[in-house]
Amino acid sequence: MASKAKIEKQKRNTLLIAKYEERRKALKEAGDYEALAKLPRSSSRTRLRRLCQLTGRSRGNYRKFQVSRIMLRDMALDGLIPGMRKASW
Repeated sequence: MASKAKIEKQKRNTLLIAKYEERRKALKEAGDYEALAKLPRSSSRTRLRRLCQLTGRSRGNYRKFQVSRIMLRDMALDGLIPGMRKASW
């Protein structure tokens, strides 16, 4: 499980990205890379990491469900995801 600090940092970065999104887009279209470099580093969308919404795990996440592979399996076995069941052949 990710630390609370890492989850909070992710939230702060998400807000920072939203704040600078329009300005960053305008600077990219204008080709002003010097001004773009002066923006905060964490305002870039590529700095975000996809974390599991339940545990904060950073690896093995499914985009569609926004949970890790481990939690997805547990949820599927508990019947919390409609239409998903364990394969058997």
